[in-house]
Amino acid sequence: MNTQSNAVPESSFQSQGIAPAAVSPAQTIYWSIRRELWENRSIYVAPLAVAALFLLGFVVNMLALRRRVGASSLDAAQQHNVLVSQYELAGALIMGTALIVGIFYTLDALYGERRDRSILFWKSLPVSDLTTVLSKLAVPILILPLLSFAVTVAAQFIMLLLSSVILAGSGVNIAVLWREASFFQVSFVLLYHLLTVHGLWYVPLYSWMLLVSAWAPRAPFIWAFLPPFVICGLEKIAFNTSYCLNMLLYRLTGPGDGMASHSAPNDFMATLIPDHFFSTPGLWTGLVVGAAFLSGAVRLRRHQGPI
Repeated sequence: MNTQSNAVPESSFQSQGIAPAAVSPAQTIYWSIRRELWENRSIYVAPLAVAALFLLGFVVNMLALRRRVGASSLDAAQQHNVLVSQYELAGALIMGTALIVGIFYTLDALYGERRDRSILFWKSLPVSDLTTVLSKLAVPILILPLLSFAVTVAAQFIMLLLSSVILAGSGVNIAVLWREASFFQVSFVLLYHLLTVHGLWYVPLYSWMLLVSAWAPRAPFIWAFLPPFVICGLEKIAFNTSYCLNMLLYRLTGPGDGMASHSAPNDFMATLIPDHFFSTPGLWTGLVVGAAFLSGAVRLRRHQGPI
């Protein structure tokens, strides 16, 4: 009787032709990225911690500024410059933190799952190697820029509120302080810069680190940075040239030099012009090189086992 009762539901499901729900590629990518965020809390903890520490230092700096303003040691222009420099420093620190987190994350992304043997479990799931590698690349070129943008904007807005409260009644015009902040315009510029330079422009760098992470038997940090260092050194000794070093600096510092050939000013604002940025040969060359590195990382993950 028990055997027949247990067989009835199974036969009914088979007769109805019920199949497992299909998962779209977009959903697979989404949940793969969610997995990376669950497993690597430093992705969002590090920028938040840096922002919190900076806000603490900012409060101390504003209290000292209030005393100096009370003593009439700073004029209005100097007060404004001090505040603007603090806003810029907050953005630079958070972006720098996101860059460092992205470097260490990509170097450990594929190496770590081989080291702790969790690759055996993840390969048993119906997720392709290409999807896994792309989800790991999406963290430094998309998630970290968006996260650092959100943290930076929130930190700068809190700084504006704190400076308004602390400097109230000290002779500083709070209304002028809010008007000159150009909050929304600066935020848009910051977002565009993060998505282009810290995202698209750094694709070959992060792809190279993923390739090393998929291959390195140990110490992926050394394997990622030692070959470029040796090549640059050998080039300098053998030919007394620095083409390799200049190419690396060009990739690290942004497309300013490449835009100079388009008669654009070689400064930060030049990197924010879409026509100049997307017409830079270095961008597309880097994307092609990054695609080659990613292809190698996918192949290595498909055939590599635990360490």
